[in-house]
Amino acid sequence: MAQLTDDCFAFSGPLLPVIEMERMIAERVQPVTGTERVSLAAARGRVLAGNVIAPIDLPPFDNSAVDGYAVRHRDLASKDETRLVIGERLTAGHAAAKPIGAGEAVRIFTGAPMPDGADTVFMQEDVRAETGAVFVPAGLRSGANRRLAGEDVRKGAVVLPAGRRLAAQDAALAAAVGLTALDVRRRVRVALFSTGDEIVEPGSVRPAAALYDANRVLLGGMLERLGAAVTDLGILKDDPAALESAIAGAAREHDLVLTSGGVSTGEADHVKSVVEKIGRLVFWRVAIKPGRPVAMGVIREASGANGAAFVGLPGNPVAAFVTFARVVRPLFLRLAGASPEQLTALPVRLAFGYKKKTGRREYVRVALRTTAEGIIEAVKHPQEGAGVITSLTETDGLAELSEDTTTLKPGATVGFLSYATLMG
Repeated sequence: MAQLTDDCFAFSGPLLPVIEMERMIAERVQPVTGTERVSLAAARGRVLAGNVIAPIDLPPFDNSAVDGYAVRHRDLASKDETRLVIGERLTAGHAAAKPIGAGEAVRIFTGAPMPDGADTVFMQEDVRAETGAVFVPAGLRSGANRRLAGEDVRKGAVVLPAGRRLAAQDAALAAAVGLTALDVRRRVRVALFSTGDEIVEPGSVRPAAALYDANRVLLGGMLERLGAAVTDLGILKDDPAALESAIAGAAREHDLVLTSGGVSTGEADHVKSVVEKIGRLVFWRVAIKPGRPVAMGVIREASGANGAAFVGLPGNPVAAFVTFARVVRPLFLRLAGASPEQLTALPVRLAFGYKKKTGRREYVRVALRTTAEGIIEAVKHPQEGAGVITSLTETDGLAELSEDTTTLKPGATVGFLSYATLMG
């Protein structure tokens, strides 16, 4: 199970600032234990368990960066063109049979090993060739168009650091130094379910007062993109005994229990009280909009030891999306043993005015457009409700408004977080 201290999220204020929440997660939550070795093909999205050391130089030998002619720079005239006799012809994958001779040029193609003694390559379009010889111009610096052995990676260097969430380019780098498999942390096990008497499964008969459950599809997809091993536990009704049994059972087999709905203060919102009974609910309101009622805590095992982490998200889909991106994501990455990934908001110009309360961070759904002057502008979706799913499908990301911001006029610059960034 995940290693969380009992006071890992301890906070005594009425609303927890986002930056304080992130700091506590980084300091107090310990990664899951356990590693496994996976092929490069299966490594994408996994977290490296240790540093990867390069067993060879990359590239492993000096080679040509262009199609052209390899020469010895000391053979070249300083002011006039130089006539050189053409020796060997080298293509990629074939080494020279002998060192380059004085006054000689070797016909060489991109990626072919440099002949011993050659240090410079002329591009083929910069020379004049005749039968058996080539004329090269003056002025090319020594070492031009030559890739040196180890200029990308030196043998023995850390080629990929522990804690990296592996992307396709990381697997490619591992392959380039001859590796076929990598040691990664085991996947974080997440139990996922929705709560509410008003929620039913898509495809089932929908009572007049019911809604189809979209949150599990949304959250499950976001978890899988982060590399989680997800167990879908379906929909739980607003029954305290059933909720207690399901959450306690899920905590025994998972590192994180993630729910949506039931964490507000209504009479039918039982998740908060259930978690307080079987664990510790250490805060349940974050200074964020949409999504203020988000609960975090620890579920205790029967022995009294700390078990799985718990996060209860709001039931409205937009609020669930925002709080997953800004609350669950950093917690999950920490559990996974990944190095911190700071979300970098890109500056965009507002095409609208906006007013907000101080003291909370707000996320406004916006679409991007480019003006006639080539400036990127953010356009607010016309509907702001936290249950409007089309406000996610018809926009490109979120405008992030800081806690101390109260009034923004059209033309102001704000930070923009794309959905690809938030879900990656």
